[in-house]
Amino acid sequence: MQLRKVTAASAAVLALALTATACGSSDDEGGDSAGGGKKITIGIKIDQPGIGLKTPDGKFTGFDVDVATYIAKELGYDAKNITFKETKSADRETAIERGDVKFIAASYSINDERLQKVDFAGPYLLAHQDILVRADDDSIKSPADLNSKKLCSVTGSTSAQNVKEKLAPKAQLQEYGGYSECLTGLENKVVDALTTDDSILAGFASQKDFQGKFKLAGFKMSNENYGIGLKKGDADLKKKIDDALTKMVSDGSWDKAVKANFGPANYKNEQAPKIGNIVK
Repeated sequence: MQLRKVTAASAAVLALALTATACGSSDDEGGDSAGGGKKITIGIKIDQPGIGLKTPDGKFTGFDVDVATYIAKELGYDAKNITFKETKSADRETAIERGDVKFIAASYSINDERLQKVDFAGPYLLAHQDILVRADDDSIKSPADLNSKKLCSVTGSTSAQNVKEKLAPKAQLQEYGGYSECLTGLENKVVDALTTDDSILAGFASQKDFQGKFKLAGFKMSNENYGIGLKKGDADLKKKIDDALTKMVSDGSWDKAVKANFGPANYKNEQAPKIGNIVK
């Protein structure tokens, strides 16, 4: 009889422990959709100035960082309880599906292929493929003028291939390992232009070392609707993020973030898009 009592007591203790563990699980990673957890992990880029950048002192800056921080606050998380996690372009869907992050704000364009794997809130920014040239270069007035020019982008970039295949087939494509290398090449006249999203170009051109040296051409060669990536089927979280983005625009925080991160490059941004308005 005594053994039976001890076993029952042990079972009760074990059940209590398991319950406590389950309740405490929302403290890890993203917590729950309603923001009830103490901490949240958000996917960003850490190597794109003006968009998402990790500085040498360990801080995170950029438009996407500002947007993500605002959303997290609206979900109930303090800035000190946010963990920013690098999510490279090729890993974004996997990071969401695996639950490594609660959501992603990382120059993440909404397209049909990605919508098969993840959901998107937003969009929160309409960007366009563009080129960056030296401030004193007036020789490139249209994409066709890139023919016979040296065009730089990162290895494997779809932006560069888009120009090469559709707009300027005689462009001399130079592929480097990173955008910083392209900027150095552009500054030293090794290349004539750099192409990717205008928001990314504006972020690089806004850096202190480059202010006044470059300009965006304003060609708008594609439409890139940046959205907040999240787990497929999480309708509750999607609505909460959409509501947060709507509020960010209405209270002026969106405009403030655009000016702070892109202003020095004279970036002529589009107005904040309406939620669900995907521009093709």
